[in-house]
Amino acid sequence: MRKMLLAALSRLLQGPAAAGRTASRVMVASRNYGDFASEATFEVKKCDLHRLEEGPSTTAVLTREEGLQYYKTMQTIRRMELKSDQLYKQKIIRGFCHLYDGQEACCVGIEAAIKPTDHVITAYRAHGFTYTRGVPVREILAELTGRKGGCAKGKGGSMHMYTKNFYGGNGIVGAQVPLGAGIALACKYFEKNEICLTLYGDGAANQGQIFETYNMAALWKLPCIFICENNRYGMGTSVERAAASTDYYKRGYFIPGLRVDGMDILCVREAVKFAAEYCRAGKGPLVMELQTYRYHGHSMSDPGISYRTREEIQEVRSKSDPITLLKDRMVNNNLASVEELKEIDVAVRKEIEEAAQFATTDPEPPLEELGNHIYFNEPPFEVRGPNQWIKYKSVS
Repeated sequence: MRKMLLAALSRLLQGPAAAGRTASRVMVASRNYGDFASEATFEVKKCDLHRLEEGPSTTAVLTREEGLQYYKTMQTIRRMELKSDQLYKQKIIRGFCHLYDGQEACCVGIEAAIKPTDHVITAYRAHGFTYTRGVPVREILAELTGRKGGCAKGKGGSMHMYTKNFYGGNGIVGAQVPLGAGIALACKYFEKNEICLTLYGDGAANQGQIFETYNMAALWKLPCIFICENNRYGMGTSVERAAASTDYYKRGYFIPGLRVDGMDILCVREAVKFAAEYCRAGKGPLVMELQTYRYHGHSMSDPGISYRTREEIQEVRSKSDPITLLKDRMVNNNLASVEELKEIDVAVRKEIEEAAQFATTDPEPPLEELGNHIYFNEPPFEVRGPNQWIKYKSVS
């Protein structure tokens, strides 16, 4: 009875303000969970085509659930890369490190358009693809810091991360392209309705091995999508200074191609859906160019502003940022509220901080495991160390 009287007295003293706050909370709750559209349709930029009569759809349907998932995934990759930058500058991450922030729409849009059983192989800017293929953030950051809990047991580092149906992370420029054709050949040989997405950058696009691979893929009609992530700079050289033709989607000549807005996740998704259907139909390979942009330098040793201006980077951020584009679409079309997306941001930051804590406290792999995992499913054997008297046992 006393508690009831005290509660009544409290409400009386607080006056109408308390009732207003309660009503406000009810309105916010109602807005968050009961007043959103289930889906919306958007116009996306038309793709440039090469040797194709029809291209991907210029409209894309986005459900609320898909939009929230895409937003969270891209935000997670962005925050993971920013945390990697911080750990590198603290000298906790060492060696080569190529960050993916700015290009999130590419890897997230690609994964949204393919099946988990399809195959992906890429170059050394691989953190985003490692995450979209299913590796948790904590294992990616632990691999970057060289810890036992990393996805490659701490022995691969930034450029060599793998998981099921994801083949890295390859440190040799362009070398993953012939490997991708080999994966596509296996898909065709074993008569699986699977495809391989083989990614490379504009810096690798002029290499001879890529053109040799195009030729073989076309002759054998391999189910392979060759994807050039054109972020406008190969290391510190602009595409205009490096390539006589910057129409990378036409580089296959006899292979059909399309050029896509790589900063728009919906445009990427629709283009990859189209390309995947093309390859699964037995029509052979397809070349795709994703026009994108990296915010960091080529690697952590590159400040990224000696060959481009800060104003250029800021202009791309303000006009074409893939996360901002998706956020604006969702908010303006009643698929989500600003408050809801802020809650996702807070949850992502928390996840990244916890992952970083794991990556900096997990033990390094013991020295005796140095020779392990050289081969798959082979009997143990000895590996010579730095000199003939040091030997390590290798276990598959």
